[in-house]
Amino acid sequence: MPLSLFFFLDGVVFATWVVRIPAVKDHLGATTGGLGVALMCMSIGTGLAMTVSGRLCARYGTRPVILAAIALVSLALPLVALPGTVPALCVALAVTGLCYGTVNIGLNSAAVEVEQATRRPVMSVLHGLWSAGGLAGALLGGLVATRLSTMQHFLLVCALVLACTAALARPLLRAGVPAASASPGARRPFGLIVVLCGVLAVCAAFGEGAVADWSVLHLRDDLHAEASLAAYGFSAYSVAIALARLAGSRLVRRFGQTAVLVTGALLAVCGILAASWTGSVAVALGGFVAVGLGLANVFPLAIARAGALGGPSGVGLASSIGHAGMLGGPPLIGFLAEHIGLADALTVVAVSSGAIVPLAVCLRTGSSRKALA
Repeated sequence: MPLSLFFFLDGVVFATWVVRIPAVKDHLGATTGGLGVALMCMSIGTGLAMTVSGRLCARYGTRPVILAAIALVSLALPLVALPGTVPALCVALAVTGLCYGTVNIGLNSAAVEVEQATRRPVMSVLHGLWSAGGLAGALLGGLVATRLSTMQHFLLVCALVLACTAALARPLLRAGVPAASASPGARRPFGLIVVLCGVLAVCAAFGEGAVADWSVLHLRDDLHAEASLAAYGFSAYSVAIALARLAGSRLVRRFGQTAVLVTGALLAVCGILAASWTGSVAVALGGFVAVGLGLANVFPLAIARAGALGGPSGVGLASSIGHAGMLGGPPLIGFLAEHIGLADALTVVAVSSGAIVPLAVCLRTGSSRKALA
């Protein structure tokens, strides 16, 4: 399905930026706090996108919005390599975040349409393909880290994404779900459980965003790994997430949603503590893989549950909150790293991951009561 390929491309773009964060930091001579401010500007841009992208999807359809937004975010990518100062980087990342947020809301809205039209759960698999795209982007970044400049790397990815978008545009538009088939349940009222799904999503996304944006820097600066090896560390993290998400539906059918959420949360806590406190690159890599395996299915399960309870509007709320966590986590880690060091700052992810445990139990209890009502 064409939509799955755009999830993949979105993951490629995100990973391309992540693996070059250390190079951008060095180019500017920025402190971790300064980089945190720049990442906050990306979060602000994404937040602004979430206030308007839903209306854009409603007016023009999810597919045209996806096509326009992914083209714009790929064009914005080289702009991130241009700034020579932190304030200029803040502006470039704010624009990139605006485009990136629109892409993500469009993709999740389209996934909801497909689930409603086909009556088949596809959210977890599509998020798995996003992670696979992240893996591909990270592997490419590792290959070119010492061969191409940041600008050359970003221009290469921009050209590849634009070419793929042009080739897939017509199939994506043809595969669009008619509005009538996407409308049932759109006006279901929100409830506390839908909000709880959003909180669950933000806990998972906080950890994902923090590890994605800071793991490469931690491996290189704190553990003195070479640039290519550090980039491959993010690749291992992406592999773990992709594999766990592709297996997510079977895991839930066999063990139940609550067991998958709780076990994953505990695994993520252990993984991030190991990655943060060790002096070994190998142990840190294993820790980040554990975080990926643990958090992989939390966000898709939260979004799918929100859709079942609140329809597409519920998915919009939960995914918006979740993506705010993904982009809000890195700036917070940056601010903390400025005062206590990056390794200690990353341990905050253990807190957000641990919070998933009581939230999962509350979600099960609340859903059971709703079913009995």
